[in-house]
Amino acid sequence: MRVIPSASLALLLGLGALGAVAPTASQAQIGINVSVGFAPPPLPIYDQPPIPGYGYMWTPGYWAWDSYYGDYYWVPGTWVQPPRIGYLWTPGYWAWQNGLYLFNTGYWGQQIGYYGGIDYGYGYGGYGYGGGQWRGRDFYYNRSVNNMSNARIANVYNAPAVVRGGRTSFNGGAGGVQARPRPEELAAAREARVAATPAQRRQVQLARNVPGLRASVNHGAPVIAATSRAGVLHGAGVVRASPASATYRPPVGARLRPAASAPLHGGGYARPEARPNVVNRAVPAPGGYRAGLSQAPHQQAPRQEAPRQEAPRQEAPRQPAPRQEAPR
Repeated sequence: MRVIPSASLALLLGLGALGAVAPTASQAQIGINVSVGFAPPPLPIYDQPPIPGYGYMWTPGYWAWDSYYGDYYWVPGTWVQPPRIGYLWTPGYWAWQNGLYLFNTGYWGQQIGYYGGIDYGYGYGGYGYGGGQWRGRDFYYNRSVNNMSNARIANVYNAPAVVRGGRTSFNGGAGGVQARPRPEELAAAREARVAATPAQRRQVQLARNVPGLRASVNHGAPVIAATSRAGVLHGAGVVRASPASATYRPPVGARLRPAASAPLHGGGYARPEARPNVVNRAVPAPGGYRAGLSQAPHQQAPRQEAPRQEAPRQEAPRQPAPRQEAPR
């Protein structure tokens, strides 16, 4: 198998032109985008799939929230290409605050920021990233952390780092990770940041439509725990979670929508469309739930009938009066 030189990274990723473009706040869209009344399931146990090749970085899986089903669903971990040379991925994380669990969105930046102290494994041990590092324009992989069985990569080193990861999936509250941001993590949050790439967003969209990835269905052991490539949820490079992860049960009183049944391309499932003139409201979860916005009722515009057009009135042809001759 051919060794890919490190100097080819910019060419492979097409980052040469992008590297000169400064990220803006509108590009990042970083912040809290959902809050839920009960905790996410524990992180599943799974093996990291092999790296597709040089130039890819590992992004760990996480539990996301689907307001339509009122359920958590697993977004599989995957290898992705960074948006720019020198950028690293700071994972998103759940944090307990004032009785709710808030999700903080992940982002790309030149430094690893705070991600709640969550031990995602494979280099993300709760602080920083031990799976690789940039050296100038070249990226070097920690061989003791990454699954590089399918690729021969020249830029490697060996250093101890967290591999398997923990189970706790949120920060704060009862049973959560008790970690606070460090000064360097706070400094990283003030730097320029870039939101998830299109490949990462596609991974989320596909995962949302697979019933086997919903927590109420898989009980914490998703059928697809990780993938070698983002957006490819079947075939080689797809990894299942360990059955030992199946320890989750939805909280008592949670009202979940039934599973969809219409298959999509790629092994997903389509969510049922809402009927017109019906209000789709989020189902309250125990402890209060504020995820998503209710859709306003669909009001049809009043039907306007076209003005009637009367047929033109046709008058009967006049008959000439009979001519009366005078008597002779």
